[in-house]
Amino acid sequence: MENVIRKDDSLYTKNLIPGESVYNEKLIKIGDTEYRYWDPFRSKLSAALLKGLEDLPLKKKSKVLYLGAASGTTPSHVSDIVENGRVYCVEFSPRAIRKLVSISEKRKNMFPILEDANFPEKYAHLVENVDFIYQDIAQPNQTEILIKNSIFLKGYGAICIKARSIDVTSPPEKIFKKEKKKLEEHFEIIDFLRLEPYEKDHAFFFFKL
Repeated sequence: MENVIRKDDSLYTKNLIPGESVYNEKLIKIGDTEYRYWDPFRSKLSAALLKGLEDLPLKKKSKVLYLGAASGTTPSHVSDIVENGRVYCVEFSPRAIRKLVSISEKRKNMFPILEDANFPEKYAHLVENVDFIYQDIAQPNQTEILIKNSIFLKGYGAICIKARSIDVTSPPEKIFKKEKKKLEEHFEIIDFLRLEPYEKDHAFFFFKL
């Protein structure tokens, strides 16, 4: 994957805005290039890569739809990777999006969208077809939300399934199996990973249309 390096069993992304950290992460210099530490305990995408996920098909000009962007921690690293592309960041919380907007003012390839990802028709006029879709939403219908938003997708995607957000009484393994079956009706599953020790009861699915 472009703009990502591995050093001392940690991941770093090439900083799009040298000298600027987003969440007080460590900055390092290698030659004349600055990189940002990609914390796997704060980013499930980083955790998945450290757990063995093959390189994601993200290029410098990739267009990404990020569902559940929150305050922008992981989206900012995606912004580093797709430096000449676009990251459409959908977030429903007004409180979280304030930070997201602040980050996007400096990172011109990030586009914050204050909307509910349950209703992609509300932001269809703002989002073009994308090469990659990434979802990190803690709702019982998280898989259904992804499927709805696949109308924008022309390539690959990934979703973090949070078992406890779907059903606190069922074993996570049972939930993951059920959600995988739903996904397989629409996508080809390429990889499946559990995210322990970085996240408990989380599964990561990588797929393509």
